[in-house]
Amino acid sequence: MRWVRWCAAALAGVLLTTGCTGDDRRGFRPGAPDAGDPYVPGAGNGGYDVGHYALDVRYDPGDDRLTGTATVTATATEALSRFQLDLAGLDVDRVRVDGEPAAHRHDDAELVVTPEHGLPAGRRFTVEVTYGGVPKPLPNAALGDGGFHATGDGAIALGQPESASTWYPVNDHPSDKATYDIAITVPDGLAALSNGVPKGRTSTGGRTTWRWSEGSPMASYLTMLVIGDYRVTTGTHAGRPLVTAVASALPADGPAAASVARTGEVADFLAARFGPYPFDAYGGVVVADDRIRYALETQSRPVYGPGFFTGGRPNTEVVAHELAHQWFGDSVSVARWSDIWLNEGFATYAEWLWAEHDGGRAVARTVADRYATTDWTRPTVDPGRAGMFGDAVYQRGALAVHALRRAVGDDTFFRVLRGWLAQHRDGNATTADFVGYAERTAGRPLRALLDAWLVGATPPGLP
Repeated sequence: MRWVRWCAAALAGVLLTTGCTGDDRRGFRPGAPDAGDPYVPGAGNGGYDVGHYALDVRYDPGDDRLTGTATVTATATEALSRFQLDLAGLDVDRVRVDGEPAAHRHDDAELVVTPEHGLPAGRRFTVEVTYGGVPKPLPNAALGDGGFHATGDGAIALGQPESASTWYPVNDHPSDKATYDIAITVPDGLAALSNGVPKGRTSTGGRTTWRWSEGSPMASYLTMLVIGDYRVTTGTHAGRPLVTAVASALPADGPAAASVARTGEVADFLAARFGPYPFDAYGGVVVADDRIRYALETQSRPVYGPGFFTGGRPNTEVVAHELAHQWFGDSVSVARWSDIWLNEGFATYAEWLWAEHDGGRAVARTVADRYATTDWTRPTVDPGRAGMFGDAVYQRGALAVHALRRAVGDDTFFRVLRGWLAQHRDGNATTADFVGYAERTAGRPLRALLDAWLVGATPPGLP
């Protein structure tokens, strides 16, 4: 994610309530009511691992009503008497587990499901939830709203660290990644955009269904839904589909359109440094809603708020930032939000690399400027929930990346990055994992160096 500098908005976690009921099935117990991540209290759930979501939703902009059926395929990681899914602000009509009706209750933003029979550890099972209502964003006075926003011509659903639960039932934490098939039905004439490879569209009765498929594991906050009047461009790049869309309210020849038109070029530049592009599709979407004051690395198809393109000139640096996230954050995702610098520090550094390559400021100059303005009392690792999207994560994180580069040299540095991304592709990782991998690859101790740049309270020497 990258923020417009004049905005302090971010999406916060929602405190979910779960309730508790007895269960006399010996050896079975309720799944944990959240993922145990203090940065997003109540988000995510324990006891199972989702493999795939099949989402079939319909949205009517006239009354802002969304209806849907979500089919969730998962595996029990412990013997479950019941389990939970995150679902905020929508009504549940029916729940089935393996085709059989299941008891359920919806406590605020938590859907508690009790199947007819307990689920043994290792059991693969399918949950089908039929639901609907008028979706709302997840509010937080301190960090702003994220999730589902109705717009004048459609809707936008995205946000970090949570958003998915506002439009489908989900295990809403990046530690549980899954593949997706998404079908979105909207009135004819509107685009309905989401993640992954386009799978065609069909029209009947005045409505069009757009289909998308993301075959690589994806963290739930990286899913997105954009509906409305957009100029959609479909092509191919490097043998993969490339789909970009720009809100029709923005100029067809304006800076937003010119910026996302370079998506393939920027991705190729990054692939030359980080290794092969990790997904089966490229793309980008520019929205015209001023409530979206950030750009987000939604997998295979980042979404950009309009504030990045107000200067009258293209802004490919934000494109580089979000595309770098396809490697750092999307393909290799955080296991816990306290390590968000692994996403943002590397994406910010990639932005600096691209700017230098594209005729802009040299990386050394950017490093010197950021170093001079860094508040070294604010840590990059575990910055606190309120500091998730602060300069310590982005700018100081990028300075740490540059310090590593200078310490080990370019050849070893890029070998570390490519190897790290290859080893952890489609998975999750922590700061300790990265430091350990860098030390093994470089063949030398690096913990003290990285500690100084990431969490030390006094400025290290400028590299």
